[in-house]
Amino acid sequence: MPHSGSFLHWLKQNTKPMSRRTTAIAAALSVLALGSPLITGCTNPLGIQYFNQGVEKYKADNYQGAIEDYTKAIEINPQDADSYYNRGIAKYDLEDYQGAIADYTKAIEIDPKQALAYDNRGVTKGALKDYQGSIHDYTKALEINPKSTNAYYNRATAKYHLADYQGAISDYTKIIEIDPKQARAYRNRGELKLKGLEDYEGAISDLNNAIEIDPKDSIAYNLRGYAKVNLEDLQGSIDDWSKVIDINPQDSEAYRNRGASKELANDLEGACQDWRKSADLGFKKAAEWVTNQC
Repeated sequence: MPHSGSFLHWLKQNTKPMSRRTTAIAAALSVLALGSPLITGCTNPLGIQYFNQGVEKYKADNYQGAIEDYTKAIEINPQDADSYYNRGIAKYDLEDYQGAIADYTKAIEIDPKQALAYDNRGVTKGALKDYQGSIHDYTKALEINPKSTNAYYNRATAKYHLADYQGAISDYTKIIEIDPKQARAYRNRGELKLKGLEDYEGAISDLNNAIEIDPKDSIAYNLRGYAKVNLEDLQGSIDDWSKVIDINPQDSEAYRNRGASKELANDLEGACQDWRKSADLGFKKAAEWVTNQC
C-alpha cells in the first residue's frame, strides 16, 4: 500500500462502489408477510382447515407441506385469494419465483385491492432482476395503500439497482415523511447521497439523524466515517470507526479504515496496531500493509 496521499485516494475510492458490506439497501426488501389465517369468502370447514394447516406448516419452515395444504384449500375454493397469496410466499421461499409470481397474479385477479400481493410480486420480480417490473408492482401497491413504508422501501431498492439514485432518495424521503423515526430510511438515503451523488454534507446530515434514532447502528457510523474522509475530516472518521469497533469489536473493516485515517494523520504506530488487528480478524490485505508500512 502506498504512502499518505495514496491512502487518502484509496479511502475515497473505496467510498464509490455500492458495497454490499456497508449497505442495508440491498436488504431493504421486507420479510414476506404471512396472510391472515381466516379465508375471506370461504365458509367450507375443510377449506379453512387446510388453510390453517398450511399456515402452521409454513411457520414450521415446512414450505412444501404448506404448498400442498394451500393447494387443497384452493381446490375446495378456487376464488380463495388468501390461499394463492400464501402459497406464493411458500413458493418464493423455495425459490420457485415463477410459481410465486403466478400465485400472486391469481390473488390480484381475484382481489385487485390486494396491496400486499402487488408488493410481494414486486419482491419476486426483483429476485429475477426484473427491476422495472418490480417498480410497476410497488407503484400499484402504493396506489392502493399510499402509507405503505414497505412498498416505498422496496421501490427504492429497485430504483437503487437501476442506478436511479434520485428516485430512490425520493422514496426514502417519503418514508421519513410518513414516519420520521425510520432510522433505516435516513441511513439508506445517506448512503445514496454518499456513494451515488457524492453529496458528503447531505450524507452526514442523514447519517447523523439515523444515529440519533439508533445509536447502535454500526453501519451508519461506518458510512459517516467514509463521508468524513471525503471531506478530509480525519479525526472525525477515526472517531466514527472507533464507534463501529465499540459496537462490534470483530469488525476487520473498521480497524482497516481507522488505520488508514491514522496513517494520514501521521500516527503510523496507531495505524500499524489497527492493521495488525484487522489482519488477525481475517483481512489479509492488512497484513501486506503491515509488511510494507510498519
